[in-house]
Amino acid sequence: MFIVNVEGAIYHNEKWLLIRRSEKEEHAGGELSLVGGQVDKEGVSSDILERTLIREIEEEVGIEVTNLRYVNSSSFVTDAGEHVVDIVFLCDHQSGEAFAKSPDEVDEVLWMTTEQIMNHHDLPGYLKDNIKLADRLAQYHAIVSF
Repeated sequence: MFIVNVEGAIYHNEKWLLIRRSEKEEHAGGELSLVGGQVDKEGVSSDILERTLIREIEEEVGIEVTNLRYVNSSSFVTDAGEHVVDIVFLCDHQSGEAFAKSPDEVDEVLWMTTEQIMNHHDLPGYLKDNIKLADRLAQYHAIVSF
């Protein structure tokens, strides 16, 4: 069995929202990441990935997002040996000011440009890859909607 995790690549004012995960977190505590969380069991339901991500973003950083678009999926194994399927969505910021709303999950909120993320020496490759893919999708949608 896999844990299913969703993450939001939130793009606003030409910057991406990243969080510093709480040191209390069992997996990747203190590291920078996208906002997201695990999908709960709901039985039969629809749009579970999107609803989970919208809820997690509001719970963790206090903002509302809209227009979720699939970016990519991957898998990894947590520090505790749990297998995870991770799905990333590009999200538009709809309203609210991002802050570390859930101190058990988020220590800090940062807004960074694509260039800052790509040049940051401490960020893991998978995060840079996710931002690179999300950035391409965001640029494509900006051109198409123009």
